[in-house]
Amino acid sequence: MKEFLLVFLGGGLGSMIRFGLSRAINLANITAFPLATLIINMLASFILGFFLSSLDFRNNANVSLKLLVAVGFCGGFSTFSTFSHETLVLLRSGQPALALGNIFLSVLLCLAATLGGLVLAKAIL
Repeated sequence: MKEFLLVFLGGGLGSMIRFGLSRAINLANITAFPLATLIINMLASFILGFFLSSLDFRNNANVSLKLLVAVGFCGGFSTFSTFSHETLVLLRSGQPALALGNIFLSVLLCLAATLGGLVLAKAIL
């Protein structure tokens, strides 16, 4: 039961932060491109890479912390389902270039962000 509670708490916190950050970014975004989702997914990828790398680097296999941060927070904070929906909306609204750009940028930048988190964690820890 403790594991479920940790995932619940981390996921709730991640979801609330995602909601607030998404609203703030969308207020400044003047294009049809889903910038908030891209930025949030990049941040979630970076946090996950940094967090998991720092745990591995310290040889700390704290399962509770992994459940709270990696599964709960990053799972609640990232927005893959939103990414999928926004990409389909772009396709259906006749904007295939934006849809393909969203797919390409999301995959490339999120992989780069995860790698950046891994590299940074190893460099400072």
